[in-house]
Amino acid sequence: MEESSASTFPPRHVRVPGIGGALCLILLYFLLQLVVSGLLGLLLGLAVGLYRGNLGTAGFQAQLQAELSRPDTGVVLVILTLLVAATLTLWLARRCWPGPWAMAAPPGFGLNRRGPPAYYALAVLFGLAMPVLGGWLTQWLAHGHQVTQDVKQLGGASSLALRIPLALLVVSAGPLVEELLFRGVLLSALLRRMPAGGAMAVSSLLFAAVHLPDLNYLWYAVPNLALLAAVLAWLRLRSGSLWPSVLAHGVNNLLAVAAWFVALPPGH
Repeated sequence: MEESSASTFPPRHVRVPGIGGALCLILLYFLLQLVVSGLLGLLLGLAVGLYRGNLGTAGFQAQLQAELSRPDTGVVLVILTLLVAATLTLWLARRCWPGPWAMAAPPGFGLNRRGPPAYYALAVLFGLAMPVLGGWLTQWLAHGHQVTQDVKQLGGASSLALRIPLALLVVSAGPLVEELLFRGVLLSALLRRMPAGGAMAVSSLLFAAVHLPDLNYLWYAVPNLALLAAVLAWLRLRSGSLWPSVLAHGVNNLLAVAAWFVALPPGH
């Protein structure tokens, strides 16, 4: 997953990711989600079989489907899946490329504590502004069609006791691992092969593309996500740290999940 850097920025003994390694780590993150969710579904099936006794094949399938259709069950599966996938991905990135982890300039990942305070203020501002600007852009392209996102619908239908930990995960661990993958590992790898503008464009389009399944493959959601990703990439490069982009990403997500507590009634 790594290759030796020919760049003059890091020491030659420091391993840095190539484009192939970066793409493999991104793919692994999403594959982990599929595998973990599948294993959790299998465990749920075993639990249903043990608890309900002899239901027969049809009865077992109906009971399992009923359990999986419950919003709270879905939220628990999402929380556990994201926690496991994010933890393993962060650990693997740290283990494969310990040198670039805290380096400020690419090919470093920017997970250092430095960065001018002004960029953190900008991060909050961008995080608040992008949902509004992106929402206008999406609605203009969609011509009035509704844009839905699976995790938003799931969170809104769940009980308050589970809505809170899911919201915390969406504004913290989710942004951290995605920023590391796209604005840390991938952007740094791309910058070794192309100018900054091209690297930002490629990483932003890929970021938008991987979110399409959660948006039911609605193409008119892509420009909004790509624009957000470009702003996050700019923050990472200008500030010399990944943390402002993590903050902006978290604030952006916070506005999205706020509707769970404001516009939607709590679940039961």
